[in-house]
Amino acid sequence: MPTTEVLMGNHATSWGVKLARTQVIAAYPITPQTQVVEELSEMCARGDLPAKFIKVESEHSAMACCIGASQAGARAFTATSSQGLALMHELLFWAAYGRLPIVLCNVNRAMAPGWNIWSDQTDSLAQRDTGWVQIYCETNQEVLDTVLMSFKLAESVNLPVMVVYDAFILSHTYEPVEIPDQKEVDKFLPPFKAEFTLDPEKPRTFNPLTAPDCYMEFRSIMEEAHDKVRDAYLDVARDYGRRFKREHPILELIDAEGADTLLVTTGSTTSTARVAVRELRARGEKVGLMKIRMFRPFPADAIRDALLKANGGSKITKVAVLDRNISHGAGGIWAQEIRAALCGVPSAPKVFSFHIGLGGRDITPESITEAYRYTKDHEEPEKAVWIGLKK
Repeated sequence: MPTTEVLMGNHATSWGVKLARTQVIAAYPITPQTQVVEELSEMCARGDLPAKFIKVESEHSAMACCIGASQAGARAFTATSSQGLALMHELLFWAAYGRLPIVLCNVNRAMAPGWNIWSDQTDSLAQRDTGWVQIYCETNQEVLDTVLMSFKLAESVNLPVMVVYDAFILSHTYEPVEIPDQKEVDKFLPPFKAEFTLDPEKPRTFNPLTAPDCYMEFRSIMEEAHDKVRDAYLDVARDYGRRFKREHPILELIDAEGADTLLVTTGSTTSTARVAVRELRARGEKVGLMKIRMFRPFPADAIRDALLKANGGSKITKVAVLDRNISHGAGGIWAQEIRAALCGVPSAPKVFSFHIGLGGRDITPESITEAYRYTKDHEEPEKAVWIGLKK
């Protein structure tokens, strides 16, 4: 039977990894991720999780261990944040282009300098070209569920998956979380059986020097794999929803009926935006909310479809994207992607971009309302607008 525990987000991750019967965990502590691997180390020490727990000297080594374990046919996991994820950067490519179904949890933390341990999505979004699937979580329940779903997704398409959630807002905050029954999880997520593994009895060559006459073909095959992720994710989400009554779609429209403006959010910002939108609609404002969970592969088709169907066929004229990140010289990263998705769409909504909550600065219903008011009062988007910037 499922049980309900009050868990911090980091321990929700640990429980997901345990329920997945992960076989190899490579661990290097970094705030605000540390409790993930601390809890897993205790689970292993008690014998609750019969996994190989490898204490490494850096995040680079942690990913190297996961690559070796996955290549040998084991279900592998690690977790990190910010500078640690940046240190892994080189090996993220090796994991993805090696088609290894590793799951990594990244607890979003701002990049230094200035030195900062609070929430900001720039660390994970900066890894957008490494070939990893990226999924963002709003709640601690979503964290646990997404870990389980990610192992199944990764192993179905042979791609690594990054599960992402906000520092402190989720990682250190406690919420009631339903922990699924192990027997039911086992039915959902059977043991990992890799098709190609390191095996002395069946020698193979992995990751050799690749000449120009075949390198592009490898990249084309990789892109084909990403093209299959959306449908594979939908299958996983339906299966999870059928078994555990929580489906977690790629994106969700919230209070969008009759709206002409949509706020776009990811991660824990969505919870605050739900409050802001509810209050605005109670005052007669025609505003709704779009929550996006998947960043890579970017769900461009789903976003276009959602904007066309958001309010029963009425026209969405403006989209206000709340970006807890920055790509210097280009602006908000989610806003860039949404603009690209809408390029060429006749009478596409105008995309307004807002930088908000960087470095852990509070995102409040009032600050979200400020972004909405700016969008409502301006006919055309200008540069990205900074919300809550000190004068």
